[in-house]
Amino acid sequence: KRTPEAEPWLVLARRSGHEYDVDHHRGQLYVRTNDRHKNFRIVVTAITDVAETSWQEVIPPSDDCYLRGFALFAEHMVVLEREAGLPHVRVRTLASGGEHRIDFPDPVYMVSIGDNPEFTTRILRLSYQSLVSPPSVLDYDMDARTTELKKQQEIPSGYDKAEYTSRRLFATAPDGARVPISLVHRVDSPPHPQTPLYLYVYGSYGATIDPYFSPNRLSLLNRGFAFAIAHVRGSSVMGRHWYEDGKGLKKQNTFSDIRLAVEELERQGVSSRGRVTISGGSAGGMAVGAVINQAPSYFHAAVASVPFVDCLNTMLDGSLPLTPPEYSEWGNPEKDPEVYRYMLGYSPYDNVVAQDYPHLLVTAGIADPRVTYWEPAKWVAKLRALKRDQNLLVMHTNMTAGHGGASGRFEALKELAREYAFLLWVYDHPDTHG
Repeated sequence: KRTPEAEPWLVLARRSGHEYDVDHHRGQLYVRTNDRHKNFRIVVTAITDVAETSWQEVIPPSDDCYLRGFALFAEHMVVLEREAGLPHVRVRTLASGGEHRIDFPDPVYMVSIGDNPEFTTRILRLSYQSLVSPPSVLDYDMDARTTELKKQQEIPSGYDKAEYTSRRLFATAPDGARVPISLVHRVDSPPHPQTPLYLYVYGSYGATIDPYFSPNRLSLLNRGFAFAIAHVRGSSVMGRHWYEDGKGLKKQNTFSDIRLAVEELERQGVSSRGRVTISGGSAGGMAVGAVINQAPSYFHAAVASVPFVDCLNTMLDGSLPLTPPEYSEWGNPEKDPEVYRYMLGYSPYDNVVAQDYPHLLVTAGIADPRVTYWEPAKWVAKLRALKRDQNLLVMHTNMTAGHGGASGRFEALKELAREYAFLLWVYDHPDTHG
């Protein structure tokens, strides 16, 4: 009985550590829950009896497969999941329980369930893009298993996908962890040891940087650059455990994975140590700061955007409004001596020493409430005082921006143009050592 005017009712009371979401289907509730496994499972129960003791498992949990979400249709359930670092879309026929995965054309890509307002339909709308495929809208026939391209972003300057190629590599850590790397370059510009490589990293909060398409990136690729994303620990690219192995007292794994990625790219002949630009923003900027302290010779240049580089002092100041919510990510160094010592060991500001550093571009926003502008400013001041090289060190503070950079399309493009101009300049100039 449909009673949209009825009062909302609670499916399941909140409890610490339990995450769940629900959808309804003809008198039943489907629940995605992490009650028994960090990678989630999907259960079903009658809408009249939602007690956990009545749940029946539909999609069991897996150590290797992270269930990200689901959508229900009259005859089908669609599950968005991630396995071995790649997103997958699983289609399940509700009546028979038969399942299949949708195939996608690129070796690395990102896909999500689009807007699907129709319940009684066999057509699933998806959003798709990759390092070489512009953002696209796909309609997938869940019975016929056919895909129709409905729309694709146009690149005004022109774009031919056949001129670019992407692939996936893995770097193996000493503990056996396999770190995925997404790579793109021009077909007619195959990478070699002297190729300038732009390596993007983040690796915090469980946020995964998927291999997205960027028309702006073409400017670098067309100049002979290769571009890569290192999917380091601290993200969720390989599941919940991948995040947990790169946070708190395991944060060093994030920085070690970056070095492993550079070493693997060098081993594959894509580039070489000293020809790599590492780039990251916010917590990714902290990773940039940490790794250029630990392995400065790996990098020709570094771009640190609004970087969280004075992380220890920030986490020691509980009066800052964003410090207490961050304890679950980094720990509380004010109350836990082990956390204090551990953070002291990687904090970018605290570990600047008298050594050679790569060329460096640092940005800050004067109104940034997340990473206050004085963090990158004091880091840059300490670098200038201690570093022994004569490499370029530039800091740009946007006097009207916050954490997200300049507002407006053209102002944002100007910021990107500044970064690209920096990169083109430093690759035309050799490193200078003290």
